[in-house]
Amino acid sequence: MRRQRTIGALPAALDGKAEVLLPEGIVPFPRGFGFGDNGQIYLCSGVGPSGAGDNTIAVFDRSGTVRTPRLVTDPELSPLDLKLAPDGNIVVASEWPFGAPDAVPSVREYDPATGHLVRVFAPERSAAFRRPRGLRFGPGNRLYCTGEDHVVAFDFRTGSFAGPVVQLARLTGQALVLVP
Repeated sequence: MRRQRTIGALPAALDGKAEVLLPEGIVPFPRGFGFGDNGQIYLCSGVGPSGAGDNTIAVFDRSGTVRTPRLVTDPELSPLDLKLAPDGNIVVASEWPFGAPDAVPSVREYDPATGHLVRVFAPERSAAFRRPRGLRFGPGNRLYCTGEDHVVAFDFRTGSFAGPVVQLARLTGQALVLVP
């Protein structure tokens, strides 16, 4: 719910209005969110088209109360999507600086308690991967990320780049679902 600067939940049958999970205006530009095992809500706050924003992750409890307004302080983070990894760490698709022709794409992993950077997943330059967006974990310890013209994979256990798994001209994926 970008205009309301929050996140919402829809009924499973998609037959009702969205329920606001966090107060409206809670972050300048919401970009991705995830739910921790302990009920915490992690919400990325990126930079909008106007240049306003704060490039961090905020943490809320189940009731929507802010617990940590700025969990991550990483000068190379420009969050576009967020997933919680199987080990509980926070994984974020990032493009730094956001929207720049020479922006560097990466997937950044953070400790959910301290916000410290754990590691950076970076595609090989030869893959020409740009504009990272949606993230998804799949079988075989694979982490997938959509981008412009590509979906790439990383071995989450080792952090190594596994290469492009989809190449499709004019693909601009925002989300990714793996169907068995």
